[in-house]
Amino acid sequence: MALTGNKGEWSEIYTLFKLLGDGVVYAGDQNLNKIQDLFYPIIMILRQEKEGDINYQRKDNDVVIQTPQGEELLRVSASLFLEEAEKLLKATHENDGAFAIPQTEAFMNRIYCHSLKAKSSDKTDIRIILHDRRTKMNSELGFSIKLQLGGDSTLLNASKSTNFNFKIEGAQFSDEEINGINSLNPKRNKVIDRVNAIKAKGGKLVFDRVDNPTFYNNLIMLDGDLPSVIASLLLEHLNSGVSTLKELVNRITEINPLGYDTRQPSPFYSYKVKHLLTSAALGMMPATAWDGRLDANGGYLVVKGDGDILCYHFYDRNRFEDYLFSNAYLERSSTSRHNYASIIKEEDGTLSFKINFQVRLK
Repeated sequence: MALTGNKGEWSEIYTLFKLLGDGVVYAGDQNLNKIQDLFYPIIMILRQEKEGDINYQRKDNDVVIQTPQGEELLRVSASLFLEEAEKLLKATHENDGAFAIPQTEAFMNRIYCHSLKAKSSDKTDIRIILHDRRTKMNSELGFSIKLQLGGDSTLLNASKSTNFNFKIEGAQFSDEEINGINSLNPKRNKVIDRVNAIKAKGGKLVFDRVDNPTFYNNLIMLDGDLPSVIASLLLEHLNSGVSTLKELVNRITEINPLGYDTRQPSPFYSYKVKHLLTSAALGMMPATAWDGRLDANGGYLVVKGDGDILCYHFYDRNRFEDYLFSNAYLERSSTSRHNYASIIKEEDGTLSFKINFQVRLK
C-alpha cells in the first residue's frame, strides 16, 4: 500500500533529504532571512524506524547509511539527496490533502526509510547531530519542523484545556438575552459581536480562572502571573482586534494591567510571553503535566516556501525567542467547540464567558 501524507507529514522527509544533501543548515533571523555567516554542519541524522534505528552520516560528498553499531548498509551521493528533495518539494507544491509520491517512496525504501514520520517524542520531529563551530562540539539535538508550504502552523492548539473563564460583572441578563447573545452568528467577528453585546448591557469581563488545572499549573510553574497576563492579552485582542502577540504585548505594557513598577524599563510582559512561547514550542503541552524538560531541545527548523530550511537553535535563545515573538498571533477558534464564546449560567447564578487561547505562527 502506497505511503500517503499531507504537506506537513511529507515535510519531515523533505527535511531529511535536504539537510543530508546540503550538509549544513543556516540560522535564520526573526524575519525568516538566512544569516549567511552562521551555520551548523550536519554530522548525522538519526531516525527510529519500525524495523530499528537507522543513522544517516554525512561523510565528504556522500551519505553513509548505517546501523547504530556503525555497520554500513549503503553509501549514496549527497547530490542525489538534493535531486530527490527538489522532486519532493515540487510534488508538495502541486498537491493538497493526503497524497502519495511514488518516486519519493521508492527512494525512501532504497535508503531504509519506510515511514513518513519517525517515532519520536511529542515535540521532536527529527534528531540531528550538529557541529557547533563556536564550541567545536558535536551535539545530538531534537528539532521541531515548521512548514511554510501550507497553512500557518500551530504553536498552542485550541482545546477545552486552553479555555480561560471570565465572570460577567456589572449587569444582569435574562435567559432570553443570554440566548440572544449566544445566537449571534455573523460570518465575521462573531466573538467580538458577542463581547460588544455584553458591554452594551453594561457588563464587564473579569478574569476568573484557567479551566484546566493542568494547564494552570504548567503556566504557574513558568511564571505565577502568566494566567493573568494571558487573560489581559485575550481581552485586548477582543477590544482592539489586534491579533499579533508582539503588538498585543506592546499594548498591555502601556496599560500595565498587573500594576508592575515601571519606573525602570523592565520588559515584564514581553519576557513572560517569550518564556511561554519558547516552552510551548519545545516541550509544554496544555493538557499534560509538564516537568520543565524540553523535548525538542534543539529548537525549530523552518521549511520555507522556496525550500530553504532555517535553523532557530535553542543555543541562540534570544534569536529563537525573537523569531517566535515576531511571528506568533492569536487565532479565534470555532465557537461550536469547547464552550467557546458563549455565556454560561453557573449553578450559583453567576454568568461566565469562555475565551479560548490559541496561538499560531505566521
